[in-house]
Amino acid sequence: MGPLWALRVAGALSVAGALAGHDGSQRSGPPAALDAGTRDDGAGHDRGVDCREVRKRNSSERCRFVRSTPDCRLDDGFLDYLGGAFCAFPAALLPLPVGLYVLWLLYLFVILGVTAEKFFCPNLSAISTTLKLSHNVAGVTFLAFGNGAPDVFSAVVAFSDPRTAGLAVGAVFGAGIFVTTVVAGGIALVKPFSAASRPFLRDIIFYMVAVFLTFLILYFGRITLGEALGYLGLYVFYVFTVVLCTWIHRWQRGDGLPQPGPWEPGEEYRPLLPYRDSSLHILGTALNPLDKQKWRRKPWYWRLFKVLKIPVELVLLFTVPVVDPDKDDLNWKRPLNCLHIITGPLTCILTLKSGAYGLYQIQGIFPVWALVALSGSVLAIIIFVTTRNEEPPKSHCVFAFLGFLASAMWINAAATELVNVLRTLGIIFELSNTVLGLTLLAWGNSIGDTFSDLTMARQGYPRMAFSACFGGIIFNILVGVGLGCLLQMTSSQMVVKLEPDSLLVWILAGALGLSLVFSFVAVPAQCFQLGRAYGTCLILYYLAFLCVALLTEFQVIHLVPT
Repeated sequence: MGPLWALRVAGALSVAGALAGHDGSQRSGPPAALDAGTRDDGAGHDRGVDCREVRKRNSSERCRFVRSTPDCRLDDGFLDYLGGAFCAFPAALLPLPVGLYVLWLLYLFVILGVTAEKFFCPNLSAISTTLKLSHNVAGVTFLAFGNGAPDVFSAVVAFSDPRTAGLAVGAVFGAGIFVTTVVAGGIALVKPFSAASRPFLRDIIFYMVAVFLTFLILYFGRITLGEALGYLGLYVFYVFTVVLCTWIHRWQRGDGLPQPGPWEPGEEYRPLLPYRDSSLHILGTALNPLDKQKWRRKPWYWRLFKVLKIPVELVLLFTVPVVDPDKDDLNWKRPLNCLHIITGPLTCILTLKSGAYGLYQIQGIFPVWALVALSGSVLAIIIFVTTRNEEPPKSHCVFAFLGFLASAMWINAAATELVNVLRTLGIIFELSNTVLGLTLLAWGNSIGDTFSDLTMARQGYPRMAFSACFGGIIFNILVGVGLGCLLQMTSSQMVVKLEPDSLLVWILAGALGLSLVFSFVAVPAQCFQLGRAYGTCLILYYLAFLCVALLTEFQVIHLVPT
């Protein structure tokens, strides 16, 4: 299973990419060639049974086929979309589940947007303020972690199952091109800005090195223990470089405190008149997502959209704390925040790998989720007794870290369902794995990055969002490949082998490298002023790449036999 490492890595490199599905490419013999496509080569015993074969079966056999075929399993989602399409409805009513899945797909976009805008980004801003981080440092650390950490955790599953190969190789390069062109270009279109010259050059050089190293590994067909550790070491060196450059910049300016210091709620927040709202009233008000005055002023379509968002906002308000430095009380809601100490960790443990870790029973008796709930309850009682409704505690900023992690887990869970729906629709419409990897899966993998970065740009932090485009993808490549290969080595062999032989693999790698070279030349040429022209060029480049990739997939562009 060693040669399939790069495809498994894609599960660790993208938001929920490992949870998207498989290409049924497990082999029992020696390492085989890494193939970006998943066409049937006429040797069923080599490739296994592709789930798309379900459309060629009789309607009476489709349900049994879906249930018994390993390639049809969507292991890390909460819902069984393929079973719903082929088992819950007769074949004549297949358009009905397809329509429901499309509606659910649109609603997943709503979930992602609400989570990123109202919960993820405010907590990120609070964390960077607390730690006195510049926008660039926050972008390559916390925002990168929020976009990529769930994918690294899912690498355990991705590397243990070679069936993730076909979809993932398209996603790992396709998502990289998408983020560095469409997302980065979208930031320039949404909020033209002046990029920080040294941070930009630093980030893009590190990313080009990471892509080049990955290209070399693909070329030589293997990765050793030292090389895997080198990936992790390079990311540590990257973060160290970011911190060092920021410190040097502050020292040169003689400005040791460019950001406000950590909050001191006891000093900043002093109500003029004491008030004694009951805890129950505070809890009810905090859980109300509806502003009556705004509701009266807004048009009917805004109200309709708000009605659709209310269920999502209620769940998020109940499970994700938000620390808002723009409010006098920092959004301290004592009864709700104490409740968050229970619901926040439960959210993290029950959304990670679709709750598999949370449902695990210690010694076969006590479930992990119950232990987390019990520990959280004890801590919540202690905090409730030692704090007051009227004044946030000095440790209130800790809730920003909990809210950041919980919102990142919700983004990961929603993106997982999104990717599973996309793959299900691809199977129903008989789309190849390569097309899914380059388009639907790559886009789905980048949903978290897209919403987080564009939301951050709209809120006035385009530099931070632009830095995250490169910092996040550097995290995904270096940590994902390095840690993923280490996990593979601990379970099997010390050298992970691969033999890429698909033209599309090299087109993907070359297109990603070319896009980075373009930005490396074009941005300094514009004196680091990024506007609509730059954003438009990046998006057009992505469209051109997509056309070439699709033409290659359908053999319009191919190597001439010698």
